[in-house]
Amino acid sequence: MITVLAGGVGAARFLQGLLAVHRPSDITIVSNVGDDAEFFGLYVSPDIDIVLYHLSGLADEERGFGLKGDTFNVLGSIGRYGYDTWFQLGDGDLATCITRTDLLRRGRTLAEVTSELASALLIPATITPSTNDRLRTKIRTDDGVLDFQEYFVRRRTEGHAWEVTYEGAEDAVPAPGVIEAIGESEMVLLTPSNPIVSVGPILAVPGIREALRETDARIGAVSPIVGGKTLKGPADRMLRDQGLAASATTIASLYQDFLDVLVIDTVDAALVPEIEALGVQAVVTDTIMASMEKKSALARTVLAALGPK
Repeated sequence: MITVLAGGVGAARFLQGLLAVHRPSDITIVSNVGDDAEFFGLYVSPDIDIVLYHLSGLADEERGFGLKGDTFNVLGSIGRYGYDTWFQLGDGDLATCITRTDLLRRGRTLAEVTSELASALLIPATITPSTNDRLRTKIRTDDGVLDFQEYFVRRRTEGHAWEVTYEGAEDAVPAPGVIEAIGESEMVLLTPSNPIVSVGPILAVPGIREALRETDARIGAVSPIVGGKTLKGPADRMLRDQGLAASATTIASLYQDFLDVLVIDTVDAALVPEIEALGVQAVVTDTIMASMEKKSALARTVLAALGPK
């Protein structure tokens, strides 16, 4: 059994490769919910939906989010009534959000709703939120504290992100099965995701980081930093804003208390001694997921690195 901590587009792309090379029914995906928000009275869970759409073959691969070929008729009509439509939800995307909101209002938990959505989209892996409780990522900028989507989408990550906090995390409880999955897995994987706003909110849920420290599973991560930069997203700038180097070594240090293996890109091969000085094994390979073949190859490399020595 494999448990994967996932958030963002990099996670979804890596998971496509993983499910292509490993039996999906043996995989539990624990998703970030710090990005969750309400728009137009609907509960939106972007990181869960990115995974749902990519693993069902429905994703807009070029944008990295949303549905391929989606239309925006409803959003255009809502705009006529004075709503601010900066958060772009297509018609098909809205259908997902309407379904989620309806089921939540009927008393289902977010984990139950996510399972129903995954089943409807014929996804054979288990997908669950890190918690059913309200957890929201907040960004302290030069203009004050902003909701994650305000910073990430409306402002397009402009300006500095001086501090990141996870509102509600201290009172959150891991979703049913999350701790058990970590404890019972042979491997736990952290996808090439932003360590602060994609993986960070998952680790902030009390009990999850502790479970990672205590599990007998081998734990591996793929660095989202390649040559001091990210291919997509603001992780490099966010690390620097908080006084950290944008490097694969920093990724190893952030997960050092539980991490066994860090997979880094070939351009960062010179960092192997620094990473291994932290007690983390470094594996060098091509981490750029430019095609399905490369996604699968990266997944195979990670699995091999965590397998029996």
